[in-house]
Amino acid sequence: MIEARPAESLPEIKTSKTVFRNLLAPALYEHAVARHEAEITAGGALAARTGKHTARSAQDKFIVKEPSSEKHINWGAQNVAIDSDSFDALLRKVTAYLGDKDIYVRDCYAGSDAKNRLKVRVYTELAWHSLFAGHMFIAPAAAELAAFSPDFTVITVPGFNAMPAVDGTRSGTFILLNFRRKIVLIGGTAYAGEIKKSIFSVMNYLLPLKGVMPMHCSANVGKAKDTAIFFGLSGTGKTTLSSDPLRRLIGDDEHGWANSGIFNFEGGCYAKVIKLSAAAEPQIHAATGRFGTILENVVYDPLTRALNLDDGTLTENTRAAYPLEFIDNAIKGAAFPHPKNIVMLTYDAFGVLPPIARLSYEQAMYHFISGYTAKVANTEMGIKEPKATFSTCFGAPFMSHHPAVYAELLEKKMRASKADCWLINTGLCGGPYGTGKRMSIQHTRALLNSALEGKLAKVKFTKDPVFGFGIPAKCPGVPAAILNPRKAWADKALYDAKYRELAALFAANFKKFNVTSKAIAGAGPKI
Repeated sequence: MIEARPAESLPEIKTSKTVFRNLLAPALYEHAVARHEAEITAGGALAARTGKHTARSAQDKFIVKEPSSEKHINWGAQNVAIDSDSFDALLRKVTAYLGDKDIYVRDCYAGSDAKNRLKVRVYTELAWHSLFAGHMFIAPAAAELAAFSPDFTVITVPGFNAMPAVDGTRSGTFILLNFRRKIVLIGGTAYAGEIKKSIFSVMNYLLPLKGVMPMHCSANVGKAKDTAIFFGLSGTGKTTLSSDPLRRLIGDDEHGWANSGIFNFEGGCYAKVIKLSAAAEPQIHAATGRFGTILENVVYDPLTRALNLDDGTLTENTRAAYPLEFIDNAIKGAAFPHPKNIVMLTYDAFGVLPPIARLSYEQAMYHFISGYTAKVANTEMGIKEPKATFSTCFGAPFMSHHPAVYAELLEKKMRASKADCWLINTGLCGGPYGTGKRMSIQHTRALLNSALEGKLAKVKFTKDPVFGFGIPAKCPGVPAAILNPRKAWADKALYDAKYRELAALFAANFKKFNVTSKAIAGAGPKI
């Protein structure tokens, strides 16, 4: 288990109402409906709306600056400091706020590997949030609950808003991480994703300190025990591509890579469901119509309660949270073999990157450190259309250490496992945003399966003149014109200009990391 001191004297949370501990789905359904938090839809899923916050509020996340952890934190735009006094004052206010509220308590693990898991206690004021935490994390055995003592505590109070001028926050919303007191404090937002991502941030801090690589990735395993991991930000296809009927799903979002292999942080999935197709994504689609699933901001008919997954009126970031076992071919276990394939997913809003490219180890490190993608509409507050961005390690908002810490860990493990690495563009082809169309999921799956099954090993590759990675000349089930993105553009001169523009953005972004390895620094585009 992660070496962590017991949570430091959490102020006793007293209430004049009732404390509900570790309730199961049927009871939490009853509570959520009776309290008008959510409604039951036609298929049996529980539908909730999160108000003004329909995505993570990244700018409202802070880390408490204190002596035990501050030397490890890469302070800056992604890791913004707040002082201990402000945290303590807000914690007192939150515990007082809960004094006349029903409180739901969920005890759970983050991490399937007993040597690397974190014991987490989640306090919520909403019943459906407790169900969400039960899905996202791993349930202890009944015998373990009796003596459960948390390593970290999460307190989430959507109904409480901070006063920025007094409390030192940016707005009424706050997500505060305190590594000394081992507490996460969330307020002013009902978006449940803040609960899971805050613990992901905690794991991203703790695990590297013991030589374990935390990863914002999905993972699956084939019949030959060939594990594959998929790096990528929200909206790039981690959940979709790893939920493959031909392979067993390990998990869809957060994993660790230890000496014993790959292990899942979570006990469930949190999938985007906007415009979800039963034909293209049958397993995730089926989960939206099951008892136990939580639907966030999904539109449904008020009379029939039938879902309309195509309706993005509330947000494009509609979500379904469900247990891992809702995916028919999912697999649970403490750990799985070291990966044979590493896939880096990107949503290229420029429409110039190929749908698949083979990377050398040096190129893999360059692209991992760069983390190029586009923020897809409404996965963060204020993002209304795809926007080209670089998110270090494909998860910069959750990485508290310097990027080099994660990059060095990944490089060491990649070389030891001799894994192949692929860059897959699930974004646009044939033109930039507004002109190009998104890659066909069928073509992406065909390319991915060919890579994982070793079919591309016998194919001729051509070296890209700018980025230097290898592009396959052919792939079963995929038109040759799609493999070379330049051929898909009507205006070849415009394509060349956009490609040079993207290459320049890569080069400018990479300079800020001061990478000392000439091999890795030289693995980027030649401009």
